[in-house]
Amino acid sequence: MKTAVVLSDTHGNTVFLEKLFPLFRENDYIIHLGDGNRDMSEVFKAFPEKTFVCQGNCDFPTEFSQSEWELEIENCKIFCTHGHRYGVKSGLNGLKQEAMQRGCQVALYGHTHCAEVEKDEDILICNPGNGKRYSVNPSYGYLVVNQGKATFTVVPVLP
Repeated sequence: MKTAVVLSDTHGNTVFLEKLFPLFRENDYIIHLGDGNRDMSEVFKAFPEKTFVCQGNCDFPTEFSQSEWELEIENCKIFCTHGHRYGVKSGLNGLKQEAMQRGCQVALYGHTHCAEVEKDEDILICNPGNGKRYSVNPSYGYLVVNQGKATFTVVPVLP
């Protein structure tokens, strides 16, 4: 069994990330889905072997971020993207199609700032919400993968 903390849309809120450092230490992976990729510089320095960072539509490139990628954890293929290229604010069909074409069982995305978990066509589609400063509903995601099966939980964060 492997676990991951999944974040998105921190938009400069490094205080949010500092609070999560104990979780980062005890989990197998740390995934940030963009719009705040530079916020992850200290996290990447502390945990370079397990930190994966997407570049969102509000981000500039960094040496440790990519526009999108795939990650395989315990025989489960995961597609990670910010989501803006797939029109996720208007629906998830484009994201679903891309994940299916890549042979992924899970698609992780951000961009909408709204936490969501949906199982459709054998693909688990998850958005951890946002960790931006002054957010009404800040949250992150907790992904568990065990022998090819994935579960995702949205975790609300108290201000």
